[in-house]
Amino acid sequence: MVLQGRRILLIISGGIAAFKSLDLIRRLREQGALVRCVLTKGGAKFVTPLSVSALSEEKVYQDIFSLTDEAEMGHINLSREADLLVVAPASADILARMANGLASDLATTALLATNKPVMVAPAMNVRMWEHAATQANIDILRSRGVACIGPVEGNMACSEYGYGRMSEVEDIVDAITKHLVPVSGPLAGRRAIVTSGPTHEAIDPVRYIANRSSGKQGHAIAAALARNGADTVLVSGPTTLPDPIGVTMVKVESACDMLAACEKALPAEIAVCVAAVADWRVADAAAQKLKMSLSAPPPLELAENPDILRILAKASNKRPVLVVGFAAETENIVANAQAKRKNKNTDWIIANDVSPKTGTFGSNTNTIHLVNRAGTVESWPTMTKDEVAERLVSRMSSHFCNIK
Repeated sequence: MVLQGRRILLIISGGIAAFKSLDLIRRLREQGALVRCVLTKGGAKFVTPLSVSALSEEKVYQDIFSLTDEAEMGHINLSREADLLVVAPASADILARMANGLASDLATTALLATNKPVMVAPAMNVRMWEHAATQANIDILRSRGVACIGPVEGNMACSEYGYGRMSEVEDIVDAITKHLVPVSGPLAGRRAIVTSGPTHEAIDPVRYIANRSSGKQGHAIAAALARNGADTVLVSGPTTLPDPIGVTMVKVESACDMLAACEKALPAEIAVCVAAVADWRVADAAAQKLKMSLSAPPPLELAENPDILRILAKASNKRPVLVVGFAAETENIVANAQAKRKNKNTDWIIANDVSPKTGTFGSNTNTIHLVNRAGTVESWPTMTKDEVAERLVSRMSSHFCNIK
C-alpha cells in the first residue's frame, strides 16, 4: 500500500486506450490511493461513468455546469485537493487544449486551475503523435513541468504500427509512485547524466549534418538508472522516442547545446555518454537557405565540435565519479575502444559494432564489449538494448557498493 492516503485526480479523455483507465484505477486503489475521476465526453464514449465510479468508489465528475457538483465540490477544489493530476489517456485534442490554456470543459478547467503537479499519458494514432503540432504541444507542456509518460511503440487500433500506444498500466503506476513516494534503489541519492541520440549541426535553416543514431540505447540506460533510484538527467539530441519514465529530460539540437546542458547538470556522480555526437559542425551556418547552383555546390568550412566525453572525464573540480563512454566502431572494435578509453580518460568504455551488417543503428538489439580502466574486456552476448541497459546499470550499482 505504498500510495496509502495519496489523492489522485484521474482525467480520462477520449480514445480506445480509455479502457486501460479502469485497470489503472484498480491498481492505484490496490496501492492505497484515493482516486477521483473526471470523465470527458470523449472518454464516456469508451468507458461508462458507472464502471469508473464502481472501481474508484467515488462520484464521477463530468459537467462543469452541474450546480450540484459545484456546491459539493467546485472545479477549483477538485483540482487542488489532489496530490497529483493524471491525464490517461491523454488524447491529441486534450494535449492541444492544455498547451493553449483552454478551459472548454471540466477536465481542461481543472487542469488550468490546478497548482499541483500534472502527468500525461499520451495515446493516439502514430501520425497524430508524430505531427509537428503535437510535438510542439508536448514541448510546451514539458517546459511548464508537466511529466509525460510514453507513448510506447506497438500496434495501433487502426492497424498501424509505431509510437502512439498508451504506456502499460504498471508503468504509469510506477511513474506515479516515483513521484509521490521517496525514491529507493541501489543508486538512490546519486545523480546521473546520460547523453543520447544524434546531434544536428545546421548548414542553413533547412539542412543539417547528422548521423543514424536512434537514441534507443541511451534512453534505455537513462530509464534503467531512474528505475534504480538515480536522479537522472537525460540530455538528448533529436529523436522520435518518448521520454523515459522518471527522468529529467533536456532536449538539444547541436553538440554545443549538448555540452552546455551537460555542464549545467553537473555536479553528478555518474556520466554515461551514449550520444553519437557529430565530430564537426559548419563553421559559419547560413542565416538563409542556400540556393542550389548550377555551377557548383557551395563550399562548407567545417569546425571541430567540442568533445563532450573528454571534457566531462577531465573536468578538474566537477568530474563525475564514474564516467562511461560509448565507442561506436565499424572495425577493430575492441582495440579502437581501448585506445579511446585512454585518450579520453574515461573509467569505462562500451564498444559496439555499428557496421551496416549489424543493423545496430535503429534496431532493438546490441552486442557490446565493456572495457574498464585496467584494460579488462568483457564481451557480452547479443541482447536487447533494454537488457544491455539493465546489465550496465547493475554493474554501476556494484561499482558504487565496492567503493564505499
